Amino acid sequence: MIPKRVTEMTSFIVMDVLEKAQEMEREGVDIIHLEVGEPDFAPPGCVSAAIGRALRDGHTHYTHSLGMIELREAIAEHYGERYGVSVDPAQVVVSSGTSPAMLTMFSVLLERGSEVIISDPHYACYPNFIGYLEGKAVRVPVYEEDGFQYRPEAIRRKIGDKTRAILINSPANPTGMVLTAERMKEIAACGPYIISDEIYHGLNYGGDEHSVLEFTDRAFVLNGFSKLFAMTGLRLGYLIAPPPFIPALQKIQQNFFLAPNSLSQVAGIAALKEGAQDVARMRDIYDGRRCFMIERLRSIGFSIPVEPTGAFYVFVNARHLSPDSHKLAFDILQKAHVGVTPGIDFGRGGEGFLRFSYANSIENIREGLKRLERYLHERGAL
Repeated sequence: MIPKRVTEMTSFIVMDVLEKAQEMEREGVDIIHLEVGEPDFAPPGCVSAAIGRALRDGHTHYTHSLGMIELREAIAEHYGERYGVSVDPAQVVVSSGTSPAMLTMFSVLLERGSEVIISDPHYACYPNFIGYLEGKAVRVPVYEEDGFQYRPEAIRRKIGDKTRAILINSPANPTGMVLTAERMKEIAACGPYIISDEIYHGLNYGGDEHSVLEFTDRAFVLNGFSKLFAMTGLRLGYLIAPPPFIPALQKIQQNFFLAPNSLSQVAGIAALKEGAQDVARMRDIYDGRRCFMIERLRSIGFSIPVEPTGAFYVFVNARHLSPDSHKLAFDILQKAHVGVTPGIDFGRGGEGFLRFSYANSIENIREGLKRLERYLHERGAL
């Protein structure tokens, strides 16, 4: 019998869309992928070169369970230079992707019935991580007209005796929202631990972004190399945690994961030390795509009252087309041959929305939105 903690887990719907799209592609259908949040770029050249050298030099063995000290030092230095905060390398736990870091973090934070406050909409997997460890996700609605910004007063109303943490994600998936420094500071002062998912840091097009560590040391920071450095397949992430939690986190690493991938860690050092020029180039290209997508979506009837300024997503209200975003997304896939992500994947607050990713070439984005416009004409929506 499969345990309840697994049977109650929801699927990751964007993967359902992707897998259906791939099935159609195997049958010869040309699909434009605007559903997946995966960079279409190759990693920086320094990353590939570092992996080649590491392989030739025999760096194929277990490392320290918390990760190579050289990488942990580079991460601490990165946070010091970028945000002006002091991070001890001993606070850094390197993992095989950010998802394992999230699992170990929630493992040391949660007991049965513990609560974590999250926004609604939110990254699809947060409630499943929390529920898997017998915690409870407490949802706080965020609103389109407010640019999907957390309202601190709404958070405070949800804090109770069982609240262990408040989870923030800025720049955010799926909304592309970037929290202002003022709101982040106010949230950090609410009391519980803050979990800050900073995986999209560096992909910000409208001003400075901030780490929660600028405002509190009662924080867990999740980050990694997949998005900013286009290293998704290399599976390299990390957690910055308060010192008292490190021994427990290390014990979990040793038992469940042994150590992160050695070659990927060498690549991570190179990315942090040598990848800035490549990152700047990719970010400029993303920004151009962002501007094009926003303008084009508006031209075919979608309202975007507050423009997203981070990550690589545009989250649009499609309730004028259908209240059922799941049905709508699969209808667009079948008839327009464009993959988009239904808003319901990101919680009840996302129902009626669609997420478009601009982590694809401008040529593909242009063609995908042209197909979508034709689809809307055929529905009589334009």
